[in-house]
Amino acid sequence: MAIWFANCFFVFFFLFAPLLVVQQIPCAAAATCNDCFIQSRAAYYPNSDEKGTEVGACGFGTFGAKINGGDVSAASALYRDGVGCGACYQVRCTNPAYCSDNGVTVVITDSGSSHNTDFILSRRAYAKMAQTKDLAATILDQGIVEIEYRRTSCSYPNNNIQFKIDKSSNYPHYLAFVIWYQQGKKDVSAVQLCETGNLTCKLLDRSHGAVWTVVSPPSGPLSIRMLLSDVEDGDETWVVPVNSIPSVWKAGDVYDSGIQV
Repeated sequence: MAIWFANCFFVFFFLFAPLLVVQQIPCAAAATCNDCFIQSRAAYYPNSDEKGTEVGACGFGTFGAKINGGDVSAASALYRDGVGCGACYQVRCTNPAYCSDNGVTVVITDSGSSHNTDFILSRRAYAKMAQTKDLAATILDQGIVEIEYRRTSCSYPNNNIQFKIDKSSNYPHYLAFVIWYQQGKKDVSAVQLCETGNLTCKLLDRSHGAVWTVVSPPSGPLSIRMLLSDVEDGDETWVVPVNSIPSVWKAGDVYDSGIQV
């Protein structure tokens, strides 16, 4: 007889006179699994460009087309009103006749869906799910394939987290910026802008996608603090960059945080 306990163990009782034997078997399948694959469907951008779009809903601009070598994707539910921007997923199609075991790792840079899909991959990323270049034509011809996916860490060994000052910014009255090279498996759930001289901080608004904004930003050199959150286990960590944004900033500039996560 099997009895279910909250500690996720099947406990089997075997009664032998006069000995009671208790055997415990781990129940991995029933536990919350951050690394488990989820079944879904994927399509690809219909344009002829192999990479992603430069006008994605995340607000990355041209960066959104080339990040991760162009292996990017739009997402539907996983976009999460912009919180999902910059997150990485391992996506692999499921037909063993032409799909590889590893699939492709993509970065979310846009919002969108097509025929009940969770992902609209760049043409480049979509083709990389195939075992070979010849078989890539097979899945490209289908347009939509059954897939499975899971969240994975974003890794950019040659790049620190960066802040791109958005073109809508107007010094010194209005500051908007987007976070580039988000790393790890956590979401950027909140951002503070701090004046480095007296550590006065303001909590910023998420304008859209990955774009954060503030009216009447503090003066002087500025530090951007990011709250990284794991939705699965509830872990949250404030990350403070080594480098500051200079007191005189301007639209279009890119500032290196000096850190990797």
